[in-house]
Amino acid sequence: MNEQSGRLWVVATPIGNLDDLSKRAEAILCEVALIAAEDTRHSGALLTRIGSRVPTIALHEHNERDQVARLIEVLQQGGNVVLISDAGTPLISDPGFRLVRAAREAGITVSPVPRPCAAIAALSVAGLPSDRFIFEGFLAAKASARRERLQQLAAESRTLIFHESSHRILDAVRDMAVVFGAQRQAVIARELTKVFRNRPLGITGGVA
Repeated sequence: MNEQSGRLWVVATPIGNLDDLSKRAEAILCEVALIAAEDTRHSGALLTRIGSRVPTIALHEHNERDQVARLIEVLQQGGNVVLISDAGTPLISDPGFRLVRAAREAGITVSPVPRPCAAIAALSVAGLPSDRFIFEGFLAAKASARRERLQQLAAESRTLIFHESSHRILDAVRDMAVVFGAQRQAVIARELTKVFRNRPLGITGGVA
């Protein structure tokens, strides 16, 4: 660990209800030298709400490789940096892996500020076995690649967790029904913490 370096904070942010931001996260977001956000415009509403005036830069899948060197330089000069995604815990189907790996390789302390994670939030209320599970992230957009991956998972007995976009969910569920069969249960969850919804939209039976 380089004692002269700053610290990289990996901060989880709300997945819908802004009141879910922890007091610790709020304090750190107001005190660091720089915030690396997946979308600075999206995160701007949250930062404005808590009164943070910390400068932000965009760090997303298309520029992460280029931004890492700049952020490591800030950290090596003693500045503390926060990494946030649009919602939930960074790196979980979101950018940030390259930055965290580079920081650790440079001897910089990387610390988490945990809170919301959509995958775990959904699992906690799904009523499916939660003692052993696999997080698969997003399936492929192309039908053939998606079905191929589902076939590879067909014999998996652990609970499977997927992210899926709203415009692909029906196709994905149909493929799951074909590949996994009618005996495997499923829950579809969305808008888990929005103030106008007090429970996830759940559909059980048929697929995993």
